[in-house]
Amino acid sequence: MVVLDIHKQRLLRSVDIARFQMECQMERRFLSPLDVIRVLNREKISFVLVGAYGLSGWMRARATEDVDVVVAGRQVPKAVRTLIAEFPWLRPDDAEVVVRLRDIESNAVAIDVMKPIQPPYRDIFKHTKKVTLSKIVHRIPSLEMALVCKFAPMISLMRADERKFQDASDFMEMVKSNTEIDLETLAELGDLVYNGGGKEIVEMVRKVRAGEKLTF
Repeated sequence: MVVLDIHKQRLLRSVDIARFQMECQMERRFLSPLDVIRVLNREKISFVLVGAYGLSGWMRARATEDVDVVVAGRQVPKAVRTLIAEFPWLRPDDAEVVVRLRDIESNAVAIDVMKPIQPPYRDIFKHTKKVTLSKIVHRIPSLEMALVCKFAPMISLMRADERKFQDASDFMEMVKSNTEIDLETLAELGDLVYNGGGKEIVEMVRKVRAGEKLTF
C-alpha cells in the first residue's frame, strides 16, 4: 500500500512539473494523464499506464511531454478513436508498434498508444499494480516489469544515445529507490526481451547497488 501511495503522490508531482514546463514553453498544449485515464476507463478499455507517468511511483517524479499507455491488442483501434473524439486537436500516426497521437498544430506527440506485440509490452498485463487516484483506478507496471521497460530500450540498437542515457538514469534511480526487487521474477522478465536478458538485467541491478559503472 505504501508504494502505491507514493505512486499517487509522485504522479501528481510529475503532472505539476510537466504542466509548468509546457506552459512556460507556450509551444504546445498540455494533456494530463488523468484525463487520458478517465476517458479510457469510461469506455472500459484495458490499458496500463507506462512511460514516465506510469513509472513515477518507482522513481523520482520528473517532467514528460506525452502520455504513454499500453492498450490490449483488440482495443487499440477503439482507444485511438475514443481519444481522438475526446481530444479533437489530435491526429493519429499509425506505426508498427505504436499509434502516436500528435498535436495537429505543433505535430508534437501527446499520447502514445502502444501495441502489445513486442516484449516486454506483450506480457505487461500479467505484471501490474492497481492504483486509485481520486476514485480513478488504473494499472501501472510492477516494479520488476518497470525495470524491464527501461532495460529493453536501453540495450536496443535502434534507440538514440540521448534516450538511452535517460533510460539508464531512470533504471538506476528505480534500483536505488527500491530494495524489494524480486530478482527471480526480474530474470524471468528480462529473458522475455532476449534469451539471456534475465542474466544481464540482474547483473545491472548488482552493479548499480555496488556503485559500479553500467555498460550497455
